[in-house]
Amino acid sequence: MTLRDAQDTVDDWIKTVGVRYFNELTNMAMLTEEVGEVARIIARRYGEQSEKESDKHKDLGDEMADVLWVLLCLANQTGVDLTEAFRKNLEKKNIRDATRHRDNEKLK
Repeated sequence: MTLRDAQDTVDDWIKTVGVRYFNELTNMAMLTEEVGEVARIIARRYGEQSEKESDKHKDLGDEMADVLWVLLCLANQTGVDLTEAFRKNLEKKNIRDATRHRDNEKLK
């Protein structure tokens, strides 16, 4: 599935099952909440905090997909074509960071 396919799939789902999009500010708050859930799992599973019993069965991939879902909603609502935006972003990184990381002594 491409990013365009994903955006279209979300849009179809919202219009048939979800009734309508939540407004952009609500979705921004939801995105923050979902990112927080990913952060909690990573901090406890891969970081130094102990993992609570209630968190041990949480699916990191599912939580990441929740982040992607809300991001796709926001892209649709604001007219952003994520395929094109990602292409441009990658082009920018390839120009700006062409040697930056190879030249970074901290990464050697």
